[in-house]
Amino acid sequence: MNQIQTQNTALPEIKMPLPGPEAQRILALDRQYVSPSYTRDYPLVAKRGQGVLVEDVDGNSFLDFAAGIAVVSTGHCHPEVVAAIQKQAAELIHMSGTDFYYPSLAELAERLASIAPGQEPKRVYFCNSGTEAIEAAIKLAKYHTKRDKLVGFHGAFHGRTIGALSLTASRAIQRKGFGTLLSGVFHMPFPDTYRGTYGVRPECASADCLNYLENELFRRRVDPEEVAAIFIEPIQGEGGYLPAPVEFLQGLERVCRKYGILLVADEVQSGMGRTGKWWAVDHAGIEPDIICTAKGIASGMPLGAMIARASVMDWKPGAHASTFGGNPVCIAAALATLRLLERHYIANAARMGELILSLTADWRERHKIVGDVRGRGLMIGIEFVRDQKTKVKAPDLRSRIVQMAFHKGLLVLGSGDTTLRLCPPLIVDEEHVDFALRTLDECITEVEKTI
Repeated sequence: MNQIQTQNTALPEIKMPLPGPEAQRILALDRQYVSPSYTRDYPLVAKRGQGVLVEDVDGNSFLDFAAGIAVVSTGHCHPEVVAAIQKQAAELIHMSGTDFYYPSLAELAERLASIAPGQEPKRVYFCNSGTEAIEAAIKLAKYHTKRDKLVGFHGAFHGRTIGALSLTASRAIQRKGFGTLLSGVFHMPFPDTYRGTYGVRPECASADCLNYLENELFRRRVDPEEVAAIFIEPIQGEGGYLPAPVEFLQGLERVCRKYGILLVADEVQSGMGRTGKWWAVDHAGIEPDIICTAKGIASGMPLGAMIARASVMDWKPGAHASTFGGNPVCIAAALATLRLLERHYIANAARMGELILSLTADWRERHKIVGDVRGRGLMIGIEFVRDQKTKVKAPDLRSRIVQMAFHKGLLVLGSGDTTLRLCPPLIVDEEHVDFALRTLDECITEVEKTI
């Protein structure tokens, strides 16, 4: 049978030692011709996907708890998304919304504006990816405020183009070798409620960070009246799946309002229902001036968007544009995705996330190398340590667990130095959760026996 079984049935099946013979052939070709800058944790060579399952070129199937890095929100090749893509591809593939009009561009903008937090009218700029959405937000923030300084956070990942990379402070390798980045970018600690802002007092993480912002950064390094925007991921995607506490986000919003600074929420990974609400900031009840989104917006098609308060998006024609941004086929996929998320999958993300957190609630007691389990909805991080008391990081143990899970038919990825992320498609059910957690439990137990 040459088809993966239907949407929400069946579990993984590994038929041979990995990688199989056809995968080995492709891996050799890849090593010869593809950029060596890519990071691959294990040798998965995907051929097709359906629902929560991915099949490789040798016929092995895997349960996908990585979702193409939190992208395929409605699962692989959801029938309604595929139908929308096929229909649109037969009518109009490209027109360029920067120079022409087409109905779906305005329709998706209206839809995104309607789900953005807050009462003020919104406007939407379309692009192709998360990093492009961040670049647009940088330009708009400077344009609107007539200021040129920016603030980001330690551990942040906003993208790899020069502007977004300047805000990124996740790993030195991401910045090494590229020379001088944007000037006027300052970084501050992120409120880590597991380790603490300075490695102490986790319970004071929010207060310590807000204190640093006003009494250190704004007093000693940059005048707040020169700051155009503060960029924050409500849950750090590459910084260890760390959620910003509600009180911190609310306090940050107050600081921004006090000094006329724009608050930019990078919801590229945390948005589109992944946390059980449309946006991760919805859990805090705040209204960012700008929201950047991508990844889960179109179930795998390349689309990004920057959503801003209408009073903020005041730039003139020609100030910024994108030839391919808002491509008709990608927009068709996005409109279908949003319908599915609203109808079924945001609520499912909330339910399955609560289930995962409840089933892993005792893992710190059962596993000596599990330091923390945290997250919202289906954006959950498991942090591994060598010692629960000292919280010494264990990136090697995390990497071994990721590798072992792959060989047992489960796809997961790391996040930050020592965290394993769970970010499956939002269509997962109890059976998938049970398989994933049993598999990880086994992997952790096996690793613990060796140390």
